[in-house]
Amino acid sequence: MNNNKIFIFEFVSGGGFCRDNIPTSLFCEGFGMLRSIITDFKILGFEIHTMLDYRICYLSKFLQADIIRKVEKDRSYIHIFKDLIKNSKYVFIIAPETSKILYLLTRIAKNHNRIILSTNLFGIKYGTSKIITYKAFKKTNLLTPKTYRIPFKRDSLDLNFILRKYRKLKCPIVIKPEDGVGAESIHYFEKKTQISNFFDDFNTSTAKKRTYIIQEFIDGRALSLSLIGFPNLYINPLILSINSQNINIKNKQSEYLGGYTPLKNYKELIEKISIIIKKLRNLKIEGYFGIDFIKKSNQSINFIEINPRLTTSYIGLRNVLNFNIAELIFNAKIKNINEFEIDLKHCSFFTRIDFKYNNFVNLKLVNEDLIPKLIKSIPELVTPPISLNKNNLYSCFIATKTKDLSLSKIRLNDIIQSFESLNFNIIKPKKPIL
Repeated sequence: MNNNKIFIFEFVSGGGFCRDNIPTSLFCEGFGMLRSIITDFKILGFEIHTMLDYRICYLSKFLQADIIRKVEKDRSYIHIFKDLIKNSKYVFIIAPETSKILYLLTRIAKNHNRIILSTNLFGIKYGTSKIITYKAFKKTNLLTPKTYRIPFKRDSLDLNFILRKYRKLKCPIVIKPEDGVGAESIHYFEKKTQISNFFDDFNTSTAKKRTYIIQEFIDGRALSLSLIGFPNLYINPLILSINSQNINIKNKQSEYLGGYTPLKNYKELIEKISIIIKKLRNLKIEGYFGIDFIKKSNQSINFIEINPRLTTSYIGLRNVLNFNIAELIFNAKIKNINEFEIDLKHCSFFTRIDFKYNNFVNLKLVNEDLIPKLIKSIPELVTPPISLNKNNLYSCFIATKTKDLSLSKIRLNDIIQSFESLNFNIIKPKKPIL
């Protein structure tokens, strides 16, 4: 076995949906993370193996991988996954916490005695269950919104329980899956009537498949931490950056829209959070992970959840740090090196762009003619424009690299203008980016 061989797996683009339609938003973020982390490990000289869904194998030319295994239609990706695990020394897994997918895949790697460079099982355990996360935050005396698991009454979520908790909390609430990822399926309620009306139409068959929580809504600015955890319990998690998140949960369709990094005046906030974050050392989280939190107008900080994996902000963060994050991930795990001087040199605005082609003729013409022109003219394209549903709706993911946030917004507007010049109609984000 090659001692420099690493298997990097991303669930959405790597065959996790080979029997279903690929969700466009998840794909754009997932492929962007896959491409970014492969590029960074390739710089370090690793021999890289990965997997791609049969529908997107033509994107293999954008990956600096040595071996790419195709997951065929209606086939289980897990057999190829296990085969690549057996033939690699190192493993890096990017997958959702939903249905314990990330935990189970990581356990397979651990059972094969592979060196896991992604988040370890301890971190995944805390991040997979929002109830466990809540209890961990409470145990370490961190501010966190009150959170309750919603019981079932017969075959439905117990509406009376929800209404009792709503009255007790005396504030807006959110209801979401206990193992949800990002802004997936978050429902926001300000009034009792909204809750009752929602559950009149709520699909109980869907609810029966998952556990849901009710959580106190904390009004404030949505932010996140990017961190590295160390095997040595005496070393505090290293904060790489504080990122601003653009999350919309107050509409019917909750959605994560990207963000930017670093936060303005982040150094002042990092000093404050560094003192608080020491309390998480005993959770034994290793590798790259994220923490979502809310900064209220009174400057208090409420921790929301742990993301036990590479997060979308990585796509932007790698553009602003003064070193290769993959090298940091490797050294933190293998050499237990913790003396890193974090210097954020630039700013990166990262977001998905959705658009339609106004003069749609056929998919092949767009893919072979217009898309290459865009890629050539826009180096910020991390996930190339793709139409997964065989229509004229396209999505891509971009990450800028500029001196400051204002210049990143200017550059994003320029990118949108480049799309429009090729007769693409931008759906989101709306121009101008303010």
